[in-house]
Amino acid sequence: MKRGFAPVVDAGTRLLILGSLPGDASLNVGQYYGHPRNAFWRLVGDVIGRDLPALPYEDRLTALKGAGIGLWDVIAGAERKGSLDTAIRNAEAADLPGLIDRLPNLKAIAFNGATAAKRGARVLGPDTGAPVRLNLPSSSPALAKPLAWKAEHWARIAPYVASPTGRP
Repeated sequence: MKRGFAPVVDAGTRLLILGSLPGDASLNVGQYYGHPRNAFWRLVGDVIGRDLPALPYEDRLTALKGAGIGLWDVIAGAERKGSLDTAIRNAEAADLPGLIDRLPNLKAIAFNGATAAKRGARVLGPDTGAPVRLNLPSSSPALAKPLAWKAEHWARIAPYVASPTGRP
């Protein structure tokens, strides 16, 4: 059974980015999006105007929180050989409703990839519009699309992040 990480959130979280379940490279280093070819840190860094890949991991998390961005996964644990989402079996859903209830400033949820979007919608139920839900292409190298194409889609999170001054 592979288990995900604790949520990275605080009271200022305006945007919650949800992946599916960390892959083996991330689990091995104990970091969200720890695979060196995963574009997550570049994509989010472009949106918030920070060179996130150049920062140590803890500083990346601090920068995300400063921008009002939180991280978690829709799957708390599952059996999976390798890292592909298609290999996930016997998944245990994360308590998304419980987390969301503790985020008073949450404006949007962004799903990182199709698996996260599908499983997240199942856990959260019908989209009521509050908070806004965004389905984004996976930042994983398993989705063989150019970085520019992914960045164009990921730019949709910009209205939900805090400016460098901490204000919307």
